[in-house]
Amino acid sequence: MGKIAILCILNLILIITNQAFACTLFLISGKNTADGKPILFKNRDADQMQNALAFFNDGKYKYIGLVNGTVNWSKEVWGGYNETGFAIINSAAYNNNVGDTTRLKDQEGVIMKLALQTCQTLADFENLIKTIPKPMGSDANFGVIDAFGGAAFYETGNFRFKKFDANDPTITKNGILVRTNHSMSADLTKGYGFNRYNTANNALNKAYGEKKIVPQFLFNLLSRNLYHSLTKTDLSADLPKQRNTPEFKFFIDYIPRESTASAVMMVGAKDQKHVKDAMMWTILGFPLTSVAIPAWISAGNQLPKAVTMDTSFKSPICSVALKFKAECFPITYDRGTNYINLSAVINQQKTGYMQLLQPIEKEIFERANLLIAELERGKKTEADIQSFYAWIDQYLSKSYSKQFKIDLFSN
Repeated sequence: MGKIAILCILNLILIITNQAFACTLFLISGKNTADGKPILFKNRDADQMQNALAFFNDGKYKYIGLVNGTVNWSKEVWGGYNETGFAIINSAAYNNNVGDTTRLKDQEGVIMKLALQTCQTLADFENLIKTIPKPMGSDANFGVIDAFGGAAFYETGNFRFKKFDANDPTITKNGILVRTNHSMSADLTKGYGFNRYNTANNALNKAYGEKKIVPQFLFNLLSRNLYHSLTKTDLSADLPKQRNTPEFKFFIDYIPRESTASAVMMVGAKDQKHVKDAMMWTILGFPLTSVAIPAWISAGNQLPKAVTMDTSFKSPICSVALKFKAECFPITYDRGTNYINLSAVINQQKTGYMQLLQPIEKEIFERANLLIAELERGKKTEADIQSFYAWIDQYLSKSYSKQFKIDLFSN
């Protein structure tokens, strides 16, 4: 095989890899949120579109994790939190192991599962990555929060790591840290995601100044952000007139991507005494065609049916979101997936998927926020969370049937 052919293959692999594992993360220290709770967020890009939530009891601590909808779903976790209030996420970095010829790689999901099984604090996680046999098989930014006020990113390669502490004023003035697909401590001429980094960083700092650091707003701000920081293009500024007239837009280097499979947001405990208040929100499938659903470890191992895998390893809400997504990316040949049919997402008739799903998600957030307030005052219990899960499934089933003529639990 000639050198040119080899280079073409390597470039194609690089393009595919960059497209598939292009996550966007942020964390906010509890010292900089109105309620004292830290926040950990991941907009996940992956080559496995079927995602689900799973409850685990296979380690020192119980935990809820985001998993792939495959037969090997239990071997890796791609974000989650445990019963101590410890939470973790990751993004591929691509620049920590430049020049390293180590063959072991892609162990981040295994490392995060192990961390959720065994860690209570940031110090525990640091000890874990220090003592894991080297090379670790890691080229990642790990975001971690705990119930002791800890919030940090760990930029981690096969043989080293560097901590960026959100409580260190020399690193961040407002407790906000963002990561995409490059580590700040490594070679910044390598790696990816610089446009998404700028979009997220600017949006979050503006939201902080406007005192809008709350989960519902942050999901829309990041996972449904239609602004491109380099070209200054705002797809939400000039909407297509009609739903049924396709209008295609170039859709590369926005925070949501054709490869976005889910989004998770862990809302941590403000201190050790309030560990039961920690919880997580998850959007499965594609953020522009799905809704956020809450989950609590304190409620036990029964999660909402909408986010749980069935016997074919598919979660109902994810499967439907992917059906909707197919209408947003109908061109599957050539480079067609680089172009989004914006009319299917958002339009002047307000009949795009994002617009139709917004009131459904709003109702879930409003009821969840009432429940959260009651739980924190001791007026509701874990049994009430289970009742809320039942309501979520019933509400989603009814809403999807009415709005889209779809049986959510028969797809």
